[in-house]
Amino acid sequence: MLSVIIPASNEAAYIGACLAALFQSDPVPGGAEAVVVANGCRDATAEVARGFADHAAAAGWALVVLDLPQGGKPNALNAGDAVARGEMRAYLDADVVVSAPVMAQLVAALAGDAPRYAGGTPEIPAAQSRVTRAYARFWQRLPFAQSVAPGFGLFAVNAAGRARWSVFPAIISDDTFVRLQFAPAERVQVAASYLWPMIEGFAALVRVRRRQDAGVAEIAARWPGLLAREGKARLGMARLAALALRDPAGFACYAAVSVAVKARRGGAVWTRGR
Repeated sequence: MLSVIIPASNEAAYIGACLAALFQSDPVPGGAEAVVVANGCRDATAEVARGFADHAAAAGWALVVLDLPQGGKPNALNAGDAVARGEMRAYLDADVVVSAPVMAQLVAALAGDAPRYAGGTPEIPAAQSRVTRAYARFWQRLPFAQSVAPGFGLFAVNAAGRARWSVFPAIISDDTFVRLQFAPAERVQVAASYLWPMIEGFAALVRVRRRQDAGVAEIAARWPGLLAREGKARLGMARLAALALRDPAGFACYAAVSVAVKARRGGAVWTRGR
């Protein structure tokens, strides 16, 4: 059985589209359930999620909705894990929209007794702001985004893979922490896609990028050597120059965000988006 765990904090505007797409998935071998963990919400996230009970049943899915008074994504992930019944686990952001084949393909990729980590093929939908469109266009060509199963927005593990760690630690980058529990050869990317939105606007991109950098630095400090498992290709000045020549506007936006992040190192407060 596959358990799809969806942490959701103030996601009332997004959780409906996420669940609607999930329950339109192709049949999942072994069955599937969705565990929505509303945490610290000041909106109707939990109520919107419960409203999909009939959709879930019609699709042959089980649906569990937890409503936790306290916020915090790691705590929400652990709460979802505690009630999940499936040996296979997928972790899905509440603003991600999956295509119909994703979940069945993830289950097929995770079959077997060897520890395995799997992800779908991410697609960034067209942004509203010009700066985000340019930034996203350039960012998608960078080594991390081009690596196998980068895992942002959606990743899955089999039972042996889930045994690689106990509970989610209280850190910023839970997805990076999990991906680095696996060597590159243990990661699989399926062909089916999912939509992963990027935050809108320059200031928001800077905030999110600052948080991402803080998350990587936190992992490096707490688990020395773990980043050596990243396995992504080196960027290098020659490749960066080639990318910049290919997309000058995208490079300008990406470079401007990078400079702004380095110019003022701030805290790693939570912010919506990427």
